[in-house]
Amino acid sequence: METDKSLLSEEDIKHRYITPALERVWNPSDIRMELPITAGRVNIRGNLEVRERPKFADYVLYTQSGHPLAIVEAKDNKHTVSYGLQQAKAYAEMMDVKFAYSSNGDAFTEFDYLTGVERELPLDAFPSPAELIARLKEEGHLTDAQVKVLEQPFYVSEGTFAPRYYQQVAVDRTLDAIARGKTRLLLVMATGTGKTYTAFQIIYRLRKAGLGKKILYLADRNILVDQSIQQDFRPLASVIHKVNYAADDRTTITSYEVYFSLYQQLFGENDEERFRELFRPDFFDLIVVDECHRGSAKADSRWRKILDYFNTAVQIGMTATPKETAYVSNIDYFGDSVYTYSLRQGIDDGFLAPFRVINVQTNIGNGWRPCKGQRDFFGKEIEDRVYNNTDYDYNIVLEDRIREVAARITYYLRHTDRMAKTIVFCADEAAAERMRHALAQQNNDMMQKYPNYVVRITGSDPYGKSQLGYFISVASPTPVIATTSQLLSTGVDCKMVRLIALDENITSMTMFKQIIGRGTRLRYDEGKRSFVIMDFRGVTRLFADPDWDGPIIEDPGFESGEGGDGKPTGGGHGGGGGGGDPAPKPFVRADGCKVYTVQETIAVYDAGGKLLKQENIIDYTKENILGQFGDLHAFIHEWNAAEKKQAIADVLAKRGVDLDKLKQAMKMDDVDDFDFICHVAYDQKPLTRRERAEGVKRRDFLSRYSGAAREVLETLLESYKNLGIKNIEKADVLRMKDFQKFGTPGRIGKLFNGKKGYEEAVRALEQELYKAG
Repeated sequence: METDKSLLSEEDIKHRYITPALERVWNPSDIRMELPITAGRVNIRGNLEVRERPKFADYVLYTQSGHPLAIVEAKDNKHTVSYGLQQAKAYAEMMDVKFAYSSNGDAFTEFDYLTGVERELPLDAFPSPAELIARLKEEGHLTDAQVKVLEQPFYVSEGTFAPRYYQQVAVDRTLDAIARGKTRLLLVMATGTGKTYTAFQIIYRLRKAGLGKKILYLADRNILVDQSIQQDFRPLASVIHKVNYAADDRTTITSYEVYFSLYQQLFGENDEERFRELFRPDFFDLIVVDECHRGSAKADSRWRKILDYFNTAVQIGMTATPKETAYVSNIDYFGDSVYTYSLRQGIDDGFLAPFRVINVQTNIGNGWRPCKGQRDFFGKEIEDRVYNNTDYDYNIVLEDRIREVAARITYYLRHTDRMAKTIVFCADEAAAERMRHALAQQNNDMMQKYPNYVVRITGSDPYGKSQLGYFISVASPTPVIATTSQLLSTGVDCKMVRLIALDENITSMTMFKQIIGRGTRLRYDEGKRSFVIMDFRGVTRLFADPDWDGPIIEDPGFESGEGGDGKPTGGGHGGGGGGGDPAPKPFVRADGCKVYTVQETIAVYDAGGKLLKQENIIDYTKENILGQFGDLHAFIHEWNAAEKKQAIADVLAKRGVDLDKLKQAMKMDDVDDFDFICHVAYDQKPLTRRERAEGVKRRDFLSRYSGAAREVLETLLESYKNLGIKNIEKADVLRMKDFQKFGTPGRIGKLFNGKKGYEEAVRALEQELYKAG
């Protein structure tokens, strides 16, 4: 008897009809089922972060070398053959695949991106890998050189994972462009999405294909070079050389294959352009320019001299933030981006961390004017004008403002996590030192325990730079707070940063994106699921700028070949001129200008910079408690009716409220969940757990029991004082050390005439705890 397909589930349809049809022409090892494409976006709800379900493709069909060729989406037989095609096409476009299919077990619907043709195929007529590759060749999408590159697998080992979908697309598009003869390429990938890993895979596969024998990786900071060599490029360690102009000579340096260099090393100490002595102009086949928005974007830069000298090499510029102004342009040199993976897409896919913004407004944020004849600490009269956030630390230093910024940062950390890695961006290196000192004073208890709890990490500070490796390390707890000006604004892999404090005037969108990128790395399993931006200068107004996550286009005012340094990244106030020491800024002591916070607002943005909501977490909690329970009477009824009080916490967690985390933030750890909810939502005066426990003793509830049974309940009451109601309800509470003197849980149960008697006694104790008075 023939099976009625309409009665089968989607899984049955796949198992009985679709999978056999695919395996008829595809090697089973090249068919990946239920492949997660994304990680699942992390959403901020109240004070919780909740991950969505990832996007899964039912089938991804690969070449033998591991490159995706087709997507197949399955539906049950209640749907039409083509019902899943839109979903298949969406995944195909994400993965840069040219063939999308849908099936309900009766047939396949195919969409061919090469021809735009949509057609239905019998179940036994699904195309083989050879047929699809032949179609790619026929339509001019694959040359022999491209096939050679396509045949090279990605590097995968125990310590190097397979690429994410967007990394695979970035590598394939780059190699495809090179195979087609393109020699200048731009690759744009948001901070934290693995640019260096992508560069490694490009280089690995080019070498395997024999298209890149001598390769140069160019950067402008030593930490970027060392990070790359030690981490993503470790599999090529045997053929890597880090250029050292003091030790290298032309006869020995040519024996390596992959070269890493700071552009400073290729110039030498006196700008003698040492690269001309070390290498022939045609020595390199490929040059990768890391963070190309910084140096190579300028036509008259030293970077550009190096690139122009090696002009026969294929050159790839990599950046999260291409620079396009009237003065500098990445697009002019490298061309339009061959692939862009934006911050918005990274957050939407769940590969990057979402963020909250805390805007801190002080009483002088919109302006401060000195009193008539007011003098600064040095006795000099302060210029009579209105100063504002664009002046502080640039044109005038206000001691109490520095203290207040440090105090607000410290207050946040005290109420969340004192060990949360934090970067404070300051106006300049001197401001970074003043902020370091102020933070050290605010956190002297932590400085006593961890002498490097707060450090300044700037370009001119050798000690601070020596701590950079520890700061960015996941394993090293300290330093916790780093004050900086621009050293940490770009390129440095700060995996665990959870707080970014902005106390610098930033007008450059490129710089703003780079700074926000310091927090976007996601370490979900290690607890780094979101981050916070604390803004003291109104910098986050840039989220409203269309350029925040808009298309990358060349500035219409840019003229190719023109020089110039571009616009300043922040401040807009010199604080000094050329050819001499800058004039000292007026320094105003705390008694000359008192500073205090007048308002803090918490905002949640989407990945595109759109304001989703502006909220206070207490108001959010109150709103959700009222939404769940209504009035106080209804809540008390629910609380008393709940067999386990954990159920109340679970209900609120689904609404985005973590009671334990919020109690900690409000310094109410010693308050019971019951009292905390009544206090926040219904304005009731809270009792501590100790006060409730003392009330039970005062009403002589325990006199109902005697002997060891009473001692067990007394011990439970002590446990309640320390740990709360949810913990004494747990089945394993009787296995804790304090209860071992009474014997096993079974033996304790016998003191109450069995398990049921023990549970009734605990229930009675709970009811007594929540009596009034």
